[in-house]
Amino acid sequence: MPSIPPVAFEVPLAHHCELGEGPVWDSRAQCLLWVDILKGQLHQYHPESGEHQSLETGSLLGAIALCESGQLLAALDTRMAFIERSTGKQQPVLQLEGRGPELRFNDGKCDPAGRFWAGTMPLSENQPIGNLYCVGKDLTASVRVPGVTISNGLAWDGDGTTLYYIDTPTRAVQAFDFNREDGTLSNRRIAFGIPESEGFPDGMTIDSEDKLWIAHWGGSQVARWDPDSGKKLLGLSLPAAHITSCTFGGPGLGDLYVTSARKGLDSEALANQPLAGSLFVFRNCGFRGRETDRFAYAPKTDAS
Repeated sequence: MPSIPPVAFEVPLAHHCELGEGPVWDSRAQCLLWVDILKGQLHQYHPESGEHQSLETGSLLGAIALCESGQLLAALDTRMAFIERSTGKQQPVLQLEGRGPELRFNDGKCDPAGRFWAGTMPLSENQPIGNLYCVGKDLTASVRVPGVTISNGLAWDGDGTTLYYIDTPTRAVQAFDFNREDGTLSNRRIAFGIPESEGFPDGMTIDSEDKLWIAHWGGSQVARWDPDSGKKLLGLSLPAAHITSCTFGGPGLGDLYVTSARKGLDSEALANQPLAGSLFVFRNCGFRGRETDRFAYAPKTDAS
């Protein structure tokens, strides 16, 4: 078992998100990308140079995925678009039919076969009227899990046969048998539950040992869980109540990046949590992640 990572964290940027989410590591560019959902901002951070860029999308920005083409696929409001990461130029992909302003996209991620999965949630956050969608290389979306309240973390195990999924209010991590060939799910089950004392499960990632790292909304921590036993293996505390998501990045995928939020905190809480909404990193954390899966469709660019 790897050594236990240090409890020390860094705050690499003097920037606060209202609802930071969806961190993605681009190993080709050695760059971290993440979103501020409520501000509709796409952030890019280059650790080596310290450069930080922000793009405005003009929409609620739920999630992004890397594309093989170098562009990004973004889930915005109830639509999707390709985004040029240098200019922010958008190319429409799809609009969910019959879905009005009461819903928005939330978390999303690509599977090992290059499909993009993203879920919707009601703005009220209290009705099971969202869905988990799968977008294939043909750019059509199909519902894979209906009746979701707050669609959140997604992770596939190392051999690509199990999908782990979080619908936050259930306080549980669900597991599905995953068919890599056609993207279908079967054998839905509860892998393990999250005790109320730990906060709500939000975004998550998976490490090279198939252990899940879960951000705990209201729990001031990111924690490592064994999906087979349901045991919490490690908890890393952070000075923000609302921890939203995490991913591995950096050299050898050995740094753990964690996003957080200011949303839902009153003035007193914000005064007591000045780092709420920050991007955190545990460098050389003692564990390793996996390469980020990319969306397999290659859109046409202006040059083509």
